[in-house]
Amino acid sequence: MTTKEILTELQEYGDEPTRNTLIKHGAKEPLFGVKVQDLKKILKRTKKNHELSLELYATGNSDAMYLAGLMADEKQITKEQLTDWVEKAYWSYLSEYTVPWVAAETEFGFELGLTWINSKAEGIASAGWSTLAYYAAVNEDDHLDIGMYKKLLDRVAIDIHRAKNRVKYTMNGFVISVGTYVKNLTEKATEVAEKIGVVEVDMNGTACKVPFARDYIQKVIDKQRVGKKRKTARC
Repeated sequence: MTTKEILTELQEYGDEPTRNTLIKHGAKEPLFGVKVQDLKKILKRTKKNHELSLELYATGNSDAMYLAGLMADEKQITKEQLTDWVEKAYWSYLSEYTVPWVAAETEFGFELGLTWINSKAEGIASAGWSTLAYYAAVNEDDHLDIGMYKKLLDRVAIDIHRAKNRVKYTMNGFVISVGTYVKNLTEKATEVAEKIGVVEVDMNGTACKVPFARDYIQKVIDKQRVGKKRKTARC
């Protein structure tokens, strides 16, 4: 499939209610309003396709950019290309999911995450915390820098309530992810979650809520699923 063919199909899949919902959450034109399940119908035919994913992301169409993240080949995409992607990820679906999903599956995802969390740009910093969270979710503990993850938990405990809006959201998600996926840090993550308490985030008037990290981690403990890694960051 070509980029032109995919854009035509995306337009056919688009619907007004989905488009309005995405705009309410922060998306902007151009976009068609395509449901994820419909994006995956295209993905079944393209599979991972490095060059096509770069072309789709470059269109600036939000639906195409999200699809690009699902389609990206983590073994071929470069640091430079992901840096370009994160700089163009103008709303949360792209900056907190699409780009971090791909970055977390690369061999240099941890490095990128550490770099991005220090950005003064809200979207890039939030992408960094999401990348580090997903990196912990898909990599075995013996592949993780446990000492650095401990320091990052301490950093969240100190900085979260004075961080920028979406950075607060992804910091909270980072605590949940570490507590859920890194067995040796579940206790510490729970302590940090207890310390930070409820995290207030402006959700743009939507019904979305910020999960209470302590309770979320406890549910995972109760289900005896702590440390069960994800096969892929993307969904």
